[in-house]
Amino acid sequence: MTAAAHIWLTVCGTSLAAVVMGYMIAAAIAQRVRRTARPPTLAAAPPTTILKPLCGAEPGLYEHLRSFCDQNCDDLQIIFGVRDRDDPALGAVRRLQREFPRLDLQIAANPAQHGTSRKVSNLVNMMPLARHDYLVIADGDVRVGPGYLERVIAPLLDEGVGIVTCLYHGSPRPGLWSLLGSMFINEWFMPAVRVAALFGSRSFAFGVTIAVRRETLARIGGFTSIADQLPDDYRLGELTRRMGLRTVLSEVEVQTCVQETGPGELLRHELRWLRTIRTVRPLGYALACATMGLPAVVLGCLLAGGSGTTLAMVAITALARLMIDSAPRKPYSPLAQLWLVALNDLLVFALWCWSFTTRHVHWRQARYRVARDGTAQEIP
Repeated sequence: MTAAAHIWLTVCGTSLAAVVMGYMIAAAIAQRVRRTARPPTLAAAPPTTILKPLCGAEPGLYEHLRSFCDQNCDDLQIIFGVRDRDDPALGAVRRLQREFPRLDLQIAANPAQHGTSRKVSNLVNMMPLARHDYLVIADGDVRVGPGYLERVIAPLLDEGVGIVTCLYHGSPRPGLWSLLGSMFINEWFMPAVRVAALFGSRSFAFGVTIAVRRETLARIGGFTSIADQLPDDYRLGELTRRMGLRTVLSEVEVQTCVQETGPGELLRHELRWLRTIRTVRPLGYALACATMGLPAVVLGCLLAGGSGTTLAMVAITALARLMIDSAPRKPYSPLAQLWLVALNDLLVFALWCWSFTTRHVHWRQARYRVARDGTAQEIP
């Protein structure tokens, strides 16, 4: 190797290690210093319709759905949408209808397809039943606490706000693969969102919660405007921002259930999430190597020839990375947590590299080819 090449590798490796170290320190700080909106206090949420697209009886579905029924709202309507009248998810819905006879709990069972996204088609089919001007869309695996609805709806009282969305954390079912799935959310994706939010970015929207006014939804063309999009939640926020409306990151943090039955399901889910992010933020995603934690800083150290400076950066990065903790791994010993962190970071780094090889994703039982603009075409 020539002297010039050696110098070039040393500079590149040291720079990479420094950037990764800086990001990890920022992520550890952002987890503790959360700049979120402080909306006006509401005694109760105004009349609101919650849209819950469902497919299948996922573990804990009844408890998740019930948490939305226990909200303080003047006139609450919840619409549960399915494609098939025999969908197993309706067992939990009918149980809630018996338990909360005074709530307006409705079922929209309609197989009509409006574009390639089955979730968005479900939402389109639910809208004719919606009675109220404030709408909340939330995935079926989400669980919320008391006070959720009034705090999420409050920012929409400002007409300059387009949508309200929430941070979330993954709660795993028993097993290694579910634990790794929750760590992907809690220790890679959410820290990246928190760092972006700490520096003022609001270019995001998450399917765990999107609150929007009916009038705003109509102005962007309704749900049909995103019926072919894989990143439907992100596009919904993007369309409102194009109208000059703000996206508010709520002070509420919700919980999503993570159940990965095996390595294959975990890989398919994480690759879909990664390729979705690649679609909506291609440049930022290409530079996301800096967020990959231990593998990225070790790579930088190796490129720099294991210099003392980069070895110190590896140690600082590892310490900051361990500070980005999540409740699911806390019961483990410090040594076991270190192994889990290393395994998770290596997996995310490998999948990030793999995500550039193709634009195919799996979603439930279907396979899609995703175009550069986020349009998804189902592969027979």
